[in-house]
Amino acid sequence: MPFSGWHDRLLGRPRWDEVAIWALDLETSGLHADTDRILSVGMVPIRSGVIRYGERFASLVRPPDIGALSTEGLPAHHILPAELEGAPLLAELLPDIDRRVREGVLLLHFASLDIGFLRQAYRRCAAVWPKPRVVDTVDLVLALHQRRQQWVPYAPPPKTALTEARAAVGLPSHPHHDALSDALATAELFLALRSQLGLCTLKSSFR
Repeated sequence: MPFSGWHDRLLGRPRWDEVAIWALDLETSGLHADTDRILSVGMVPIRSGVIRYGERFASLVRPPDIGALSTEGLPAHHILPAELEGAPLLAELLPDIDRRVREGVLLLHFASLDIGFLRQAYRRCAAVWPKPRVVDTVDLVLALHQRRQQWVPYAPPPKTALTEARAAVGLPSHPHHDALSDALATAELFLALRSQLGLCTLKSSFR
């Protein structure tokens, strides 16, 4: 193995195509993890560098206090309280989420927001937070922008919103603010960014 390969292994950076990567997205009642609730979850895996959409996982989530939900997020995700009444509780879904989170690397767009909600979910369910390795596609967007600035010093600011970040690398539009669709969109964005950056290993962080 070349020196750079050993160096990456010592730093805990696995090859990007040798680990399971689970792209995850959440739709929530608002932006505050301590008071708002998860309303839906979507997860899509990347294995051996290929999106395995057939292994997708998605569900609405029934909060215990539907009548008291904030409507802050409603204009974005359009999930009505009545749609949640027959959905499983978070405690019922967490084992399925946890199994996937623990399998490999967690891939998110704007990781801090969803990680905050996931941590709170584990706390509310009295479960142990697994401290997953996390890759944030926003970090890759910024890395690509920094590289481009070497050739275009006055390049316009990077676009970090998921839809705009995809358009900037030539990906088509997608139905946004749907957890499963956004998880798939994040997986596709990661593959495009990885290719343009020429990344061979994953620089992830424990969250």
